[in-house]
Amino acid sequence: MKRREQSQTEQLKQALTEREAQLQEARARLASLEASTSLQVGRALTSAAKRPGRSLVRLPRDLYRLWRRSGESRHVQRRQSAAPIRSFDAERQEARLLTGLAGFGEERLVAATVVGPEVQAAVEPYIRCVPLRPHDAQIVMDGVDVDLVLVSSSAAGAGSPWAHVGDPATADRTRALHWVLEEAAARGVPTVLLDDAPAPPALRALGFDRVHDGDAGVPLHLFNPVAAALATGTRAVYVRAREDEPVPEILADLGARVVDADAPDLAEALRAANVAVVAEGTPATERLRRRARACGARVVGHTPTPGPGAEDLAVSVPRLREDGPSASQQRALLRQVFLDEATPVRLAAVLDGLDVAPGTAGAKLPLRGRQVAVLAEPEGEADAERLAAELLASRLRPAEVVVPAAAAALEGVRRLRSEGVAVRTVRDGAPGTDRWAVLAERASSPWAHPWRGNLTEQRLADLVCAAECSGADAVGTPDTDGEPFDGRGYFDRPTEQYVFVGSVTPELARTGLFRRGWDPREWNRRGGRLLALGQDHGAGGDDPAHTAASTGVVG
Repeated sequence: MKRREQSQTEQLKQALTEREAQLQEARARLASLEASTSLQVGRALTSAAKRPGRSLVRLPRDLYRLWRRSGESRHVQRRQSAAPIRSFDAERQEARLLTGLAGFGEERLVAATVVGPEVQAAVEPYIRCVPLRPHDAQIVMDGVDVDLVLVSSSAAGAGSPWAHVGDPATADRTRALHWVLEEAAARGVPTVLLDDAPAPPALRALGFDRVHDGDAGVPLHLFNPVAAALATGTRAVYVRAREDEPVPEILADLGARVVDADAPDLAEALRAANVAVVAEGTPATERLRRRARACGARVVGHTPTPGPGAEDLAVSVPRLREDGPSASQQRALLRQVFLDEATPVRLAAVLDGLDVAPGTAGAKLPLRGRQVAVLAEPEGEADAERLAAELLASRLRPAEVVVPAAAAALEGVRRLRSEGVAVRTVRDGAPGTDRWAVLAERASSPWAHPWRGNLTEQRLADLVCAAECSGADAVGTPDTDGEPFDGRGYFDRPTEQYVFVGSVTPELARTGLFRRGWDPREWNRRGGRLLALGQDHGAGGDDPAHTAASTGVVG
C-alpha cells in the first residue's frame, strides 16, 4: 500500500519546533557557561597575563569580587528568563484539550465521523466520535485533532444530514465530504469507508484509504441475551430488511411477529424469540443473522422458491420455537459473535495496516477494553505448569500475567514469557495486605482475573464477553457464604445464564476494584454492578472450530 506521509506544513512545523528546542537548549548552556565562576576567573588571569602592568594590580580586587558573587545562586533567575521548550506532541495534546478531546489518546481513538445512526451507536463505546455535518465540517475539522476519518454508506440514506452524498444532485454535500478527505490526507490521517448500505457509486470514488464491504460488526452492548429473561413477546419473529418486503403467509398463521431491521426495538424482539426468520439474498441478511445469534435466537433463512429437500417454514418454525437453544448452544452462539464478529474486533480488522500519522494511537486500541491481566500465585512447578497450560489453551489469551517475584523463575512462568505473554512480577506486600490487591497494583490491563487453578478453555472468553454485553464491573458465581454453588435457583433456564446479583465470587473484575483491596461482598454497596454467569457448559454443538486463540485481544 502506498505510504501516507504527513503534510509538508506539519513536517516543517515539527522540524522547526525541534530546531527551536535545540537552539534554546544551546543558548541556556552557553549562558550557564559564561556565568560560571571558573570561566570568569580564567578570563581575569588571562587578562593579567597579557597586560602585566595595571591588570596585576587589579587582579586581587577582581578575584575578591568573584569570590563574593560566587555564593549567589542565579540558577532561579536563569530558569525564569528562559522560555519553556515546547514539543510537537505537547502542542498536539494542547489542541485536544482546547477542543474537549483530551484524555482519549491512550484509551480510545478520536475519529471524525460521517456515519449512519446505527453505526454511530455501534462504535461509540470504542471510538471517541466527533460527528461532522455538511454545514460545519470545515469548522470542526479545523478545530480538532483526530486519529481517523470514518464514513459509512448508510450516512447517505434518506433523512440523514448527508443524504444522497456522492450523488451529482447533491454537489454541496459531496464537495464538503471531499474537502474533509483532502484535509485528512494533508494531515496524514487515514480515511475509511464502511460500505454497509446502498449508496451512490461516486461515494466510493472520493478517495478513501480503505473501503470495507460490510458494517461495523455486532455491537454486543446493544444485541446480547443478558436481558432475554425479561423480554416479552412471541417466540418467533420475522425480520424484514425493508418495509415493502412481503411477509410469508404461513408466518402470519403461526403468530410470528414482524419487525423491521432498523426498528429501535429489534434487540428486544430478538431476545424474546427462540427463532428468527430472515429473507435470504438481501444485503442485510448476514447482519441480521449475526444479531439474532448474539441475542440467543436460532436463524431460519427464507427464500420465495425453496430448493428441493428444504424444510418448509410450517415445519421448521414450530419445531425450533418449541425447542429453544440449550444453555451450551446459546453460549456458543454468543461466543462466536464475540470472538469473530463483534464491533471492536471488526474495527481492529478494518484499521489494521493503515498508515497513521506520528503520535496516533494504534489500530488495536478498540480491543483494549478486552485486555485481561491474570493474577496468579503458583506455589510450585506443578502449579506453574498448570497455569501455563490453562492460559495458553484459553480461547481468549490474556494480555499479561502478574506473579510474585519468587515465582518468576518457575518453568511454567518462563514458558508463558516465551509464548509472548507479558509476565510482570511483584514483591510481597505488607502483612495483612490483600494478595489480589498487591498483584493488581502491577497490572496495566483494564480487567483482572484471579487465577484459582480451574480455568477452562472457554471460561475467560465467556467472562469478558459477559462483561462487554452487560457493562458489569465484576463477573463471577453468586456468593453463597462458603456453600458449594450448584446453580439452583439462578440458571434453571437458558435465558437466565446472566443474572445481576448483590454479591459474587469474582472471576473477572475491573482491575481498580482489586487494587482497592475491598471485600467482594462490599462491591455492590460501593456502587459496583455484579453479574452472575452460569456454569461453563463446554463448547456447545453449534460452535464451529476456531483456530485463532488470540482473536479479540491485544498483545
